[in-house]
Amino acid sequence: MTAWRVHGRGEPTEVMSLDRVPRPEPAPDRVILDVEACGLNFPDVLLCRGNYQRKPPLPFIPGAEVCGTDPQTGRRYAGRPVVPEGGLAEQVSIARDGVFEIPDSMPAEKAAGLLVTYHTGWSALHLRGQLQPGETLLVHAGAGGVGSAAIQLGKAAGARVIATAGTPEKVTLCRELGADLAVDYVREDFVTAVNDATDGRGADVVYDSVGGDTFTRSTKCIAFEGRILVIGFASGTIAQAATNHALVKNYSVVGVHWGLYATKQPARIPQVHAAVMDLWNRGLIDPLIGDVLPMVEAVEGLRRLAARETVGKLVVRPCSG
Repeated sequence: MTAWRVHGRGEPTEVMSLDRVPRPEPAPDRVILDVEACGLNFPDVLLCRGNYQRKPPLPFIPGAEVCGTDPQTGRRYAGRPVVPEGGLAEQVSIARDGVFEIPDSMPAEKAAGLLVTYHTGWSALHLRGQLQPGETLLVHAGAGGVGSAAIQLGKAAGARVIATAGTPEKVTLCRELGADLAVDYVREDFVTAVNDATDGRGADVVYDSVGGDTFTRSTKCIAFEGRILVIGFASGTIAQAATNHALVKNYSVVGVHWGLYATKQPARIPQVHAAVMDLWNRGLIDPLIGDVLPMVEAVEGLRRLAARETVGKLVVRPCSG
């Protein structure tokens, strides 16, 4: 079968190649899926660069979420592969506790864009951020896969949602996703916009997948007893939290690493998936899919993701053969 493999440390376009590899071997504690679609995520880029929390041995197959069919039973699953056996392949082997049944009515590209962003988003907002109905949620990069999920989850939780985005088109998209206010951070200071919209109180919860200066500026529009959720560092820069400022303004900086629940609190994972699927069944969430790419364009998709040129989730359809 064919699979994308990472052979070095660097940008995806420099270190990845489409290779012929053996198909995964059956094992009693694992499920083999014929991959229908594989979602691309920013951690895939960090893995290529060697900047992620884990550094798998080379070569490895990236791809952290898939939709696929078990050829033995015909059942469809959304699954979370673990590198070095990632999902950018025609088949993937996943631990049984890493697959979740999905309805036949759910399109493959939607299922492949569900687990990482919506599981992370739900756990961030509810388990870590304790978001309450009526509170104000500020979502950065609201038109991306991570941000679009957070907007929908925030609205489903009864929050007032303010989103930031980098172009007028993305601002419009944030409003269409449900944001009560969307701010073009290139043309407008989001700090001023948030403080004005909240009569100076600020946002109760900030959903920050960007990091760097975005984090630093978010501290200037965080409410008393607010929570800044550290989701990731798409800007490429890790901010330094000023603890004296957190003390003076009485806010919390809260780390969110959804993957740790698999080892620290594994019972949480099916609970979160059930909550997310309930929202799907009630029509309160709908993964925003930007482009569905053929297998040969997966690396270009990762380049676009790294350059923040994407809208919604990028999904790859594996080639046959």
